[in-house]
Amino acid sequence: MDYLKLDESDMVTFSAPVNIAIIKYWGKSCQKLNLPMNSSLSLNLNQDHLQAKTTIATSSTFIKDRIWLNGKEQDVEGNTRLQACLKEIRRLARLQAVKRNEDVHRVTRCSQKVHISSRNNFPTAAGLASSAAGYAALVAALGQLYRVDGDLSGVARCGSGSACRSMLGGFVEWVKGGKSDGTDSIAQQFVGEEHWPELRVLIVVTSAQTKAVGSTEGMQRSVETSALLQHRVDNVVPDRMKALTDAILNKDFSAFAEICMKESNQLHAVCQDTFPPLRYLNNVSEQIIRFVHAYNEHCSDTRVAYTFDAGPNAFLFVLERHLSEVASLIYKIFGPATDNATDFFRGERFKAYQSDLPDFETKICPTSAEYVICTKAGPGPLQLFEHNISPKTGLPLP
Repeated sequence: MDYLKLDESDMVTFSAPVNIAIIKYWGKSCQKLNLPMNSSLSLNLNQDHLQAKTTIATSSTFIKDRIWLNGKEQDVEGNTRLQACLKEIRRLARLQAVKRNEDVHRVTRCSQKVHISSRNNFPTAAGLASSAAGYAALVAALGQLYRVDGDLSGVARCGSGSACRSMLGGFVEWVKGGKSDGTDSIAQQFVGEEHWPELRVLIVVTSAQTKAVGSTEGMQRSVETSALLQHRVDNVVPDRMKALTDAILNKDFSAFAEICMKESNQLHAVCQDTFPPLRYLNNVSEQIIRFVHAYNEHCSDTRVAYTFDAGPNAFLFVLERHLSEVASLIYKIFGPATDNATDFFRGERFKAYQSDLPDFETKICPTSAEYVICTKAGPGPLQLFEHNISPKTGLPLP
């Protein structure tokens, strides 16, 4: 292969966070534009622990757009969501280049083909919002590469609806909007990642396997068959959105936790109301739900809350002062069958494995989760300077 000579200006790398929805997005009013039936609100997680890292290179020698995910080349032509992102970002790039009276090279560069290499440091397609992080990193990198100014959350939405929420840090609202062209369906930061420093998230990975029914297919099935979904959109979400934002502003964990759990329960009730029904939770997921309610009841206090997206992995919210006890109980009940727990807890370091744990009666059957990631709120996309693509070959690095 002939060697290339890619300059730094020909290659850009961004990382982007996983976001976990608290007010859930489930159901599209327009599939083509990825417009939601209701507004939603999520928390972006720290990228030290969960991130998608995407490098984009461009060259006049590239003959077609190519993309690799975790080292494996993917189909570009058949990926309508990726095509939509590339088409829109190139349109904006050309438009802005012309308005800035840039030279012909800068304008024509917007039409050059790209090579994209994206890597996740967490399971893909397992209900951990991998597509949201991936498309947010993609769009942030494309925007920098093509010098596109302005809010790009609407472009990220074209790739994956929830990706628009990964374009900003902290708690982020995806505004439903009302325009038929979707131009007002964008993300807005509610509060930054520094707002609630005591809040922690324990991600209990119960299965890293790809889920049987993807979110896009599942949503459409719910839109077509679930009567509960429309009731939720019309009568439940608006009041919960107001209550949740009040709880976040006031750092009222008890109110925050109750809304988290009710929202999660209702999402999966809609999935059960779908025909044929959708089941994203597994047996370990159900045991985690039982544990949370039993523990809170024992403490006569709401100390931990769960939420699940369209997958079996639990996101547990807990304040820092209760983190060690909750994590130790998770290890006791859901830890590995052997005593080898070297890598059971990952992410942020904290004191675990307490011995003086509360003893409360539950109907929880001890069973094993795969591992737990401890994390907290984090920022939106970050530019990095270690690339996934070789400047000599234009291909992904090993």
